[in-house]
Amino acid sequence: MSRQMVRPGGRSARVQASVHAAVRELSAEVGRDALTVPMIAQRAGVTPSTVYRRWGDLQELLSDVAVEHLRPETEPADHGTLPADLSAWTEQFLEEMSSPAGRSYIRDALLGDPDGSNAGQCSAYAAEQIDLILNRAHERGEETPDTETVIDRIVAPLLYRILFRPHELDAPYAHRLVRTLLERSAP
Repeated sequence: MSRQMVRPGGRSARVQASVHAAVRELSAEVGRDALTVPMIAQRAGVTPSTVYRRWGDLQELLSDVAVEHLRPETEPADHGTLPADLSAWTEQFLEEMSSPAGRSYIRDALLGDPDGSNAGQCSAYAAEQIDLILNRAHERGEETPDTETVIDRIVAPLLYRILFRPHELDAPYAHRLVRTLLERSAP
């Protein structure tokens, strides 16, 4: 992620929020490829040296913004059964991540990630959502696979296809992954 840990509140949080907002606004206005650190700093009301000190370079900044964008905003919906919950979550995950913006954010998150912490954070977001779905199902008395199995059999193939083989990537494909996972996990 960023070079420094962000304290909740305070100047550091304000700088991060204003710089992230500047990246999002300028990306929409001039395009991601036209962004420069001085342009972002001016829009955010900070000096370029503040951006460089905090993020190191433009790619690390874009990576930090991408990780924040990839953070889920809401809990997965509760549809009453594991198959319904997992299918709905998988379809939403696919829709968000396979969009042009989603693909761009995935690439940015990984490109500016020299130590792998951004990839780990993105993985943790998915795992937290899956954990919640599986815990609900378990509380209802349903048999559940473990989180890592869901990541291996649903998230991993989706991300591979999103990044490298986007054809035939649709809701029926996502539902087949869920169905196959649950059939293999059934006692």
